[in-house]
Amino acid sequence: MPDTTRHLALANGLQLTLRHAPRLKRAAAALRVHAGSHDAPRQWPGLAHFLEHLFFLGTARFPLEDGLMRYVQALGGQVNASTRERTTDFFFEVPPAALAGGLERLCQMLAEPDLSIERQHREREVIHAEFIAWSRNPQAQQAFALLQSVVGDHPLVGFHAGNRYSLALGNIAFQQALTGFHQRFYQGGQITLSLCGPQPLDALELLGRQFAGIFESRATVPQALPPALAANEPLLFAHEGLPAGAEQALELLMACLGDNRPGSWLDALQRRGWLKGFKVEKLYAFAGQLLWHIDLKLGPDASFDEARKLLHGWFDFIRQSDPVQLNGAFGLLQQRRERNASALELARRDSARQPFASLDTQALAALAALLEQLPCRAYAQWHLPAAEPLLFDDLPITENTALPRALTLCDLLPPARQYAALYLRWHVPSALRQHLYGVLERALHPLQMRCEQACVQLQFSASGEYWQLRCAGHPAAVIRATAQALALLQAPSNWQLSPPEAPTLIPIRALIKQLPDAVLDTCPEASTSCTVDQSRLNDAWQHSHWQGLATGFDTHAAQALGAVLQGCPGQGAAPTPAALWTGHRWQHAKIAGSENALLLFCPLAAEQQACGRLLAQLLQGPVYQRLRVELQLGYAVFSTFRQVEGIGGLLFGVQSPHASHAEILGHLRELLSQGVTLDTDARQALAEQFDEPAMANAEVAEWAWQTHLASQRASLPALQWSILNTRQADLDDMLRDLLSTDRAWLCLANSAAPDESWN
Repeated sequence: MPDTTRHLALANGLQLTLRHAPRLKRAAAALRVHAGSHDAPRQWPGLAHFLEHLFFLGTARFPLEDGLMRYVQALGGQVNASTRERTTDFFFEVPPAALAGGLERLCQMLAEPDLSIERQHREREVIHAEFIAWSRNPQAQQAFALLQSVVGDHPLVGFHAGNRYSLALGNIAFQQALTGFHQRFYQGGQITLSLCGPQPLDALELLGRQFAGIFESRATVPQALPPALAANEPLLFAHEGLPAGAEQALELLMACLGDNRPGSWLDALQRRGWLKGFKVEKLYAFAGQLLWHIDLKLGPDASFDEARKLLHGWFDFIRQSDPVQLNGAFGLLQQRRERNASALELARRDSARQPFASLDTQALAALAALLEQLPCRAYAQWHLPAAEPLLFDDLPITENTALPRALTLCDLLPPARQYAALYLRWHVPSALRQHLYGVLERALHPLQMRCEQACVQLQFSASGEYWQLRCAGHPAAVIRATAQALALLQAPSNWQLSPPEAPTLIPIRALIKQLPDAVLDTCPEASTSCTVDQSRLNDAWQHSHWQGLATGFDTHAAQALGAVLQGCPGQGAAPTPAALWTGHRWQHAKIAGSENALLLFCPLAAEQQACGRLLAQLLQGPVYQRLRVELQLGYAVFSTFRQVEGIGGLLFGVQSPHASHAEILGHLRELLSQGVTLDTDARQALAEQFDEPAMANAEVAEWAWQTHLASQRASLPALQWSILNTRQADLDDMLRDLLSTDRAWLCLANSAAPDESWN
C-alpha cells in the first residue's frame, strides 16, 4: 500500500506535514526551525548551536531525567538535532505508541526552554570540548578549509560552531541576543513539523494540533539574503539565482555523478585505474544559492586535468540528454529509496519539503538552469547506463536449488517486510589473509558504490582470522548483489593492493571500528609488502570454512538464493562461538588523534545477557548525567549493551580532551559501585523493544546473526521473558560481579595501560 500524505497550516502559522506509511514499524517527528547559524548576530559565533544544546537540558515540566533524550533512549529510539546555516532540525524516532510523549516533550522544550545561567555555563564547556575535537579532526579541518575558497564576504567562510571564548555568557548583550534569537525564530510562523508513522492521518493530525499549538502565533520572519556566492576551487560548484526546485534537481545530478556503470564518468575513471574514492555532497542551499562539492580521490598515476575534462564532458552529455529519460530512471531510484527509508528518514525529508520523488515541472526547469551554470564541453564518448538490475523487484530466473547446509534460514523477519539480510562468514587461516583482504576490498568497491546507490547494504569486513560479507535490502537486490560479490571475491579483476581511501575517524569512532579485533584478542595487521596472486587466493579459499545466516526470504527467494550460494567458496562448517576470557585485559590501539579515548567492554555469559541489557538501560542516564553533564569529561560519552562477534556485554565509551584514561576508568568504576534501582516501567519498556514488529528490520537481522554466532537459540519471546523476570537482586549480583578483580574486562584505548594490573 503506498504512502498517503497531508499538508496543513495550524492557527499559529506552523506548517504541518503528515505521512501515513502502513509498512513502518516505528513513528518519527522532525521539526525544522527556519533559522540557523547565519541568522545569529555575527559578533556571537555559535549562538544558534549553543541554543540547540540548551534545549536538551530539561525544563520545569520535563526535567533532564524525563526529557526528550532520556524518554527516547529508554524506548530504544533515536534522537538528535542539527544546526545548519539557515535551519535548525530536531528529530526523533520511537515506537508508534510513544510518538505523543516524544512530541509533547519536543515542542515543550523548544517553546519554553530553561535558559538559566548555571545551565549555560555547564553546556558551554561541552560546546568547547566539541570545538577542541573539531579543531583536531583532519576531516573537519579539510571541510573548513574547503569553505575558505568561497569568494567574498559570504558567511560560509566564518566560524559558527562556538567555543568558550565566543559565547560571552557574562555579557548582557549576549544574553539579550540569545533570548532574542529564541523569541524571534522559535515560533509558529518559522516552523515546519513532519509526523510519519503507521498511524492513520487523522491520528497524526490530532497529535500535531494538540502539541504544536504551544508555539506562539507569529508571522514568518524573513531571513536576510546572503551576499553573492562564488568559489575558486575546481571541484567546488557555486550557483546563483536558481529557481525553486534546485535542491531536488541537484539530487538527480548527484545520482548521475554517482553512477559507476559502463558509459558514465566514474566508469571512465575506473577503467583507467585512477579512482580511489568519490563522494559528492551538497554543502549549502538558500535563496537561489547552491554550493556543492565533489570529493575525488585519484591514484598517483592519474591526471587530475584529464579527470576534470572528462567530468566537464559528462556534464555536457547530461545537459544534452533527454530529461524525461533521466527523470524516469531517477524516479525508479527514488521509489526504492522511499520504500527502503525509515520513519525518521521520511520525516526529515518531509520537514525539508524534499520527499523521495521524481522531479516535477518546476524542478526540471531548475535542472536545466543548474546545468547551464556548470562547465560543460564536448569531450569523450558517453552513453546513459542501462536500467540498474539492483532496482528490479522480480527475482532472477534460476533452477530450484536447495540451500547449502552451512546456511541457516531464519524466520524472524517475515518476507512481507520486503527486507532481507544475508550474512556469510569465512574462517581463513591463510598467513596471507590480510594482504588478500586488501585486494578483495578493492575489487568489491565499485559494486559497493552501485549497491549504495540502489539502497542495498553490501559490507565486507575482516576481524581476526575471519572475513565477513553482509548484504541487506530488497530480497531480489540482495540475491543479485550477492551473486556479483561472490564472483568478484573469487576472481578479482583488479589486483592492486591499495584499498579505497578510508576517512579519518575521531578517536572514539576509530576504537569502535577496532573493537571486533580486540574482542577476538587480535590487533589489525600492519600493511607490508607482499605479492599475492590468483593462485594464492584460490589456495586461501580452498582451505577456508564458511557458514552463514539468511532472514527475510520467502520460499521462491530462498530457492534463488540457494542457486547463488552453490558458488560460495570454501567448505561449509558449523559456527564456533568465541571464547570468553578471564581477568582484565588492556589493548593499546595506535590511532590518530590527540584526545584520550577509551572503550570498556564487559562481556557476559549467555544466561546473564537479559539482566545485562536491563542494567545497561538503567545505567544510560546516570552515565550521561555524571560524566557529560556534571564532570564535563567531553561531548563523546555513551553506555549501552553491544553484541560483538557473538559476545554480548556492557560497553562504555568516553573521549575527553582533558581527563586521563585512568581518571575515566575511575569515574566508571565509581558509577558501577553506586548501584542502580530497578525501575519496573523501564524493564517493561525494554522488553517491549524486543518484539519483532517494534524492531527495525536491520536490528532484527543483526540480533539473529549475533545469536547465531554464539550458537544460541534465536527466540525474541524468550529474551523478553528473561528481561521481565530480572529482579533487583539480579542487578545487584551482576554489579558486584562486574567490579570483581578477576572479572573479564576489555579496555581498548589510544594509550598504553596506566598500570601493570591491566597487562
